[in-house]
Amino acid sequence: MLFPYLLAALSLLLSVLYKPSEFNTNALLEQTASPPRVLLLTAHPDDECFFFAPTILALRRSSSSPEIFSLCLSSGNADGIGERRKGELVRSLDILGVEKDKRWIIEHPQLQDNITQQWDAEIIAEVLRPFVIEHHITSVLTFDIKGISLHPNHFSLPLGASRLIKSLSSSSHTSVPRLFSLVTVPVLPKYTGLPSAVLARLGVISEAFLAFEPSVDSLPVFISGIPDYLTTARAILAHDSQMAWFRYLYMTFSRYMWVNEWIEFKTQES
Repeated sequence: MLFPYLLAALSLLLSVLYKPSEFNTNALLEQTASPPRVLLLTAHPDDECFFFAPTILALRRSSSSPEIFSLCLSSGNADGIGERRKGELVRSLDILGVEKDKRWIIEHPQLQDNITQQWDAEIIAEVLRPFVIEHHITSVLTFDIKGISLHPNHFSLPLGASRLIKSLSSSSHTSVPRLFSLVTVPVLPKYTGLPSAVLARLGVISEAFLAFEPSVDSLPVFISGIPDYLTTARAILAHDSQMAWFRYLYMTFSRYMWVNEWIEFKTQES
């Protein structure tokens, strides 16, 4: 007797999850720029799909039509397969829809994939500078100071990007981008997978119901639908050199397959 009710509940759940959902996402975009120019700053090939795919896919649909750029600061050569990983990154970004002339990968002797080394913020700032200036970047998106996985290369990035923004601001540069960092959540919600998408969607609905417009403190949130999740999975599978058994567990249980929440990274004054 319960079967019809379970079937109805499953159908309702799938219908809710099928479409993507966003809240306060225009906060990421500089509305005075036409179009906004968003740079995704990552440390290694596969960061773009393991962590940031919900945002990339949502921005591609945005009515603001932002230009999306990708800058990866290493080839991920820790195991000596950097050239192979470059090709995997190309395939992944093809799947995610980042145009070929708007993506770059850097080889710098002091920015090498190393799980024990924090990268120098000044070097990151100097490597990042020409890309930001030449392409008139309005928003930089990267990790926060916990780096999602506590990888030191990851949490080096907001410090380096912040250093650049502070330098551009102090030199009265005409175009100074805003810096946003992807929120690291605690371990338990980090690995709740599909339920995290449901809970995040309920949170978005409740906040939208309680306020006619987002407050200045509202986090921009991107929640993937089922087609986006499948696209993300395809992008991850393009990184075939990285597909150890635990990667499949990640694809099944990680919140970042479904949900991205952002906060503006404020540059501290000296």
